[in-house]
Amino acid sequence: MKKIPRQQQRYRELEAQNKQLLQRNGWLEERVLELEARNTQLSESLAAAQKNSRNSSKPPSSDIVKPPSRSKGKDSKGKARRIGAQKGHPKHERPDFAPDQIDDRVAHRLDRCPVEGSHKIVSTDQIETTLQQVELVDKPFVVTEHLAYRIWCEDCGQYQSAPLPREVIAGGLFGPRLSSFVVFLKGKLHSSYSGIQDLLQDVLGLKVSRGYLAKLLQKAGRAFEAPYEELLKALPAQPRLNID
Repeated sequence: MKKIPRQQQRYRELEAQNKQLLQRNGWLEERVLELEARNTQLSESLAAAQKNSRNSSKPPSSDIVKPPSRSKGKDSKGKARRIGAQKGHPKHERPDFAPDQIDDRVAHRLDRCPVEGSHKIVSTDQIETTLQQVELVDKPFVVTEHLAYRIWCEDCGQYQSAPLPREVIAGGLFGPRLSSFVVFLKGKLHSSYSGIQDLLQDVLGLKVSRGYLAKLLQKAGRAFEAPYEELLKALPAQPRLNID
């Protein structure tokens, strides 16, 4: 077998490497062109997304997100506002719950000195910090079952049944407060029947049909019919309506 000279063998190796580099360079050039096209597309999309009614001729109704106010978080002089009550304005704090509104109290006490565990300590009734926390309970409603029993009247020779209270019969499944809550969701918050149904089931654990909710709101509408008509008749005689 004829032996290939070392110089010629080296030349062939370099030729093969050069071929690979040329192929790699061609692939890189194609990749650069793809990335440049993608970058142009993204830049155009970003520029279009940043256009709003303030920096273009687009109407305010076309704004996907309302542009932040330039003066937000700043005073009239353009300086950043500090957190909390501003100078010259009273500080607003939520008042604490009254003692009769508190359902449970949890005491947190030290069982040793935090500086040195071997120190002798004496417990006191002095409270350093109070934090009130509100939480939903596992079952935020009460189910009352009304049982109307029968008696046997020997003189009449028949059973007599105890009547259920009229307000219980009129209320139906939902009591007055829960009925008012549903009316508030629909009338004040304009919630849909499906939204009210989901809230009652997912949050309160009450499964009701949309048909029942519709009947409940119709019953509430009839209850408000008389006072509504009375108010409507009284409006023309009022000196001021304050409708503005």
